[in-house]
Amino acid sequence: MPVRIRLQRRGRKRHAIYSIVAADGRAPRDGKFIEKIGVYNPNTNPATVDLKFDRAMYWLQVGAQPSDTCNNILKREGVLYKKHLLRGQKKGALTAEQVEEKFAEWKALREAKVSDTKNKVRDVAKKEEDKKSEAEIKVNEARIAKLAKERAVLLESEKAEEETVENTEN
Repeated sequence: MPVRIRLQRRGRKRHAIYSIVAADGRAPRDGKFIEKIGVYNPNTNPATVDLKFDRAMYWLQVGAQPSDTCNNILKREGVLYKKHLLRGQKKGALTAEQVEEKFAEWKALREAKVSDTKNKVRDVAKKEEDKKSEAEIKVNEARIAKLAKERAVLLESEKAEEETVENTEN
């Protein structure tokens, strides 16, 4: 029974959310699975991944093969890097402390990169919002100026009518 780590589609039309599952390679995409090990939501910016790290490590260590997309997700979450470090520890190239130190260093860099991405997205959204509000302010000012001109024209026409009425009465 070849076990694969792959995505299982959920969610509504054009708004997919995927479960990350360990499943028999012969089972259909949305069919029977062995264990659900996480959730992947590509609709957020950046994409959100909620992964059971230890279970993903377990399945990789017992020989489960990730699909291409799951491989990228596991790589981005650090599961494959941790597996690589543990293989080095098993061969004697690294100690357990070195493995934990290297993984903690990698994780800190990864979190910094994600927070930078989130900040950039937030800044872009704020700039777009500021541009929209500035454009709206300009439109409102133009509207106010137009109304003021119309009001001035009306006042002048009313004064002219009053003067003509006074002149005809006299």
